[in-house]
Amino acid sequence: MAKVSILGSLTNFQILLFTLLRGKLVGKDSSGNKYYRGKPRRGITKERRWVIYPGRAESSTVPAEWHGWLHHQTDRVPEEGAGPYRKDWQKPHQPNMTGSDGAYLPPGHPLKGGARAATTSDYVAWQPPQ
Repeated sequence: MAKVSILGSLTNFQILLFTLLRGKLVGKDSSGNKYYRGKPRRGITKERRWVIYPGRAESSTVPAEWHGWLHHQTDRVPEEGAGPYRKDWQKPHQPNMTGSDGAYLPPGHPLKGGARAATTSDYVAWQPPQ
């Protein structure tokens, strides 16, 4: 059973409450992320922009076009689905597998049960001039 932080739960509640009271839904992406905008803070001319993730917060699921919008690189809201930003050659998002059983292990990695290939001894370390 996972521990739930009281502070983390309170923060999530505050973000959801702020979103309900002051946020305006701008759009969604294919990962289910929802993007919001709000009025600028006092003394700041830029509007607030934020994202609510559908489950666990995973910032790498934000597509490039929405990342640009979130960071005020563009004011154009990306269209849902295959807008002008998406190209045929772009691959869908894959989660970061570092630290999991699906992590990439190069040939010869101890956890992969192999041995590294022998070096060719053609490398000479740099020595500073005397």
